[in-house]
Amino acid sequence: MTNIVKTISRFMSGVVFFFGVYLLTNGHLSPGGGFAGGTVMAGAFVLMVLAFGDNIMHLRKTKEGSTIIENLAILMFLLFAAAGMWLGAKVFFHNYLDIGVAGKLVSAGTIPLFNVFVGIEVAAALFTVFLAFVIFKEEEQ
Repeated sequence: MTNIVKTISRFMSGVVFFFGVYLLTNGHLSPGGGFAGGTVMAGAFVLMVLAFGDNIMHLRKTKEGSTIIENLAILMFLLFAAAGMWLGAKVFFHNYLDIGVAGKLVSAGTIPLFNVFVGIEVAAALFTVFLAFVIFKEEEQ
């Protein structure tokens, strides 16, 4: 790729990533949420790999990196869901997390946390699938 493509993609990947974070954190207030934010965040990583090649992430044929992040995000999602079931909604929401005021960013109890965990899991899963395609393409050549 040319220097122009690399420079623009370096700038745009940051913009795309933070737009994904915005979608992820404001999903309980507006359209968006964990899945939409995660796909946009994965798109930022895909853009960097497409512009700079697979050497930018030091890709190896091992199951490290994004799959570990994906598994941790799923584990945290399940732990929060289990805590809500075991402790009960009233105890969990009123003692640990403020429900807040409608329209404010810190509101809705654990829903923003679930959005964050889902977004991290989706971003890691989509990026892992993309990396698998890149690695398999290299193995065929």
